[in-house]
Amino acid sequence: MVEIRTSSSPSGRSGGKIRGRHLDRRAMVYVRQSTVQQVHRHQESTRLQYGLAERAVELGWSPDQVVVVDDDMGKSGSTAEGRPGFQRLVAEVGLDHVGIVLGIEMSRLARSCRDWHQLLEVCALFGTLIADLDGVYDPTIYNDRLLLGLKGTMSEAELHIIKQRMLQGKLAKVRRGELGFPLPMGYVRRPSGEVVKDPDEQAQATIELVFTEFERMGTIWGVLCHLVEHDIRMPCRVRTGPRKGELEWHRANRCTLSNMLHNPTYAGAYTYGRRPTDPRRKKAGRPSTGRTVANKPEQWEVLLKGRLPAYISWEQYERNQRQLDRNTANGVGVIRYGPSLLSGLLICGQCGLRMATMYNNNGTELRYACNSSQLNYGEALCQSLKGAPLDELVSELVLRSLTPAALEVSLKVAEDLEAERRRTHAHWEKRLERAGYEAERAFRQYNAVEPENRLVERTLERQWEDSLAAEEKLKTDYARFLAKEPVRLSAQEHEAIRKLASDIPALWHASTTTPADRQSIVRYLIERVIVKVEGETEKVDVQVHWAGGHRTQAELVRPVARLDQLSYYPDLLERVADLHREGMTAQSIADTLNAEGWRPPKRRETFNANMVGVLLSRQGLTRKLRRRRKTGSERRRRNEWTLRELACEVGMPEITLYSWLQKGRLNARRDEKHHVEQWLVWADEAEIERLRALRTARRTWAGHERVAAEEICV
Repeated sequence: MVEIRTSSSPSGRSGGKIRGRHLDRRAMVYVRQSTVQQVHRHQESTRLQYGLAERAVELGWSPDQVVVVDDDMGKSGSTAEGRPGFQRLVAEVGLDHVGIVLGIEMSRLARSCRDWHQLLEVCALFGTLIADLDGVYDPTIYNDRLLLGLKGTMSEAELHIIKQRMLQGKLAKVRRGELGFPLPMGYVRRPSGEVVKDPDEQAQATIELVFTEFERMGTIWGVLCHLVEHDIRMPCRVRTGPRKGELEWHRANRCTLSNMLHNPTYAGAYTYGRRPTDPRRKKAGRPSTGRTVANKPEQWEVLLKGRLPAYISWEQYERNQRQLDRNTANGVGVIRYGPSLLSGLLICGQCGLRMATMYNNNGTELRYACNSSQLNYGEALCQSLKGAPLDELVSELVLRSLTPAALEVSLKVAEDLEAERRRTHAHWEKRLERAGYEAERAFRQYNAVEPENRLVERTLERQWEDSLAAEEKLKTDYARFLAKEPVRLSAQEHEAIRKLASDIPALWHASTTTPADRQSIVRYLIERVIVKVEGETEKVDVQVHWAGGHRTQAELVRPVARLDQLSYYPDLLERVADLHREGMTAQSIADTLNAEGWRPPKRRETFNANMVGVLLSRQGLTRKLRRRRKTGSERRRRNEWTLRELACEVGMPEITLYSWLQKGRLNARRDEKHHVEQWLVWADEAEIERLRALRTARRTWAGHERVAAEEICV
């Protein structure tokens, strides 16, 4: 029997707190244990709490009015979330159905002042009493309310003291490297507590293969494709259940490989605090935990190197982390399969941001553009340039740097091919050995059974047949693998590789060399490339930062759209005017300019007479073409021009004007002249000014956005 004094005073008098209006409502007994372990092992505390129902009857409530709330057995009282029993209790009090709430002590009801004072407010509002082993309290009375608040505060402080004491003991064990944690695949824990590598050789070889392939390929996707292609599965030890500790083989997936590559345990390090819980990022349905966030090694609470058997060195682990960081969106990124050579490596020399790679004309034309400010802030395009000339320049520099190491590269490639072949064959041999062992074990089990025991004999016979079938299938798969595998290189083929490696440009431009191969080579040699376009001219300053700290400065001549964008345009006009004053024709002037080394824009090789005519027309040194009035079908309408006449009037190439016509930017019609069709373009003075503005407008290359020139046409 539980003894409860009916007063909060030492004398034990109730002071008339229990009245008729309390007895007309229910008496709710709240029962709770913090953990499942306490429920099973602390039976006396549980019985003591259930005994409060009898005390409620002694206080005046009938047995049918007493309700026991035990929905929160095995749940912590640190929060009301996830405690349906406590929530039900507060709801019943709020509905004015409860006259008294009984608990063995205040910590059973709540260990959070927020939840405790919420209950006190509701009880005070509806006149509900609260009782524990020390007495009966009325939350509407100041002294009782003060005492209940003090008990709630002590209950919350007690929980924090317990947690802090347990945490310090845990941290002390962590600093010694003795705290146990779930082991990743490839490791097992002995009964003594010692952590060792998985005793299965095939499991060890598979784990080592993952790290070797990532070192070679540099991407999780590449490793996953290699494992799937060769039907290599990952070793997993069963953690719970009757088959605990047995080895199973599961297919590889991206999440598993990512966890392996990020886990420092494989480098032999004992760590703690690598992924602390952030309470601000709580998951739905998990009130007591928040989402974990990854910290950098310098932020880990404990890092003890060399405490565990390692599959890789710590240096290799750090290289893997740097490669994984580069593969993310904030880094250089993974190798793309487009024709771009410098995707992810190009930095804008104007603002310092990474330049984007764009493909126009259905992917046939490559262009690099710095459009981050334009896309994020609506500013003007920083700079852009055609990608092919820049790729050609960097390719030339890369080939020049590779020439001294050609022989070493060829030998390293041959060694890598042979090493990969040996690793793959070793994995197949271990799989065949395991399949043979399973078949032999099934045969021994079948022979050991008594012939009279037909039930067991038939089951073991089926298992033996399944093992033989699995072994036969594995042998067939191995034979198919050997048939697809290329033959080993002979001495003559090794010599051919050495000879071919001496001609690196031929390998670089070979049809068998993919853009991804070239990107991979460039990323091994180059850290970044900084480009800066000088205004709108054809000059581009290129700075190549090589791996190791060396830098190379170069100048690139890019193709530009107009003659007036050339950096030497004023000198070109002056030279053309001098040659014209000497009485030379347009064709003679063009030949002289070509002989002197002058070059037009858009990477054309030479000047022609039409270009010279445009340059002379811009300086007013030659008369413009006059339009002739014609009769009949050849008679023109008002303000109509031929393409050649309008090109000279606007001061632009005729072919560019024709391309605008094809895009619908001009108002034109076809006219038949001597059974030959020609275009007549309508253009008054305002239209001519619009075309001139369109000609000089700065074009943009920002992804999905339209060019500025098209906006002028609207």
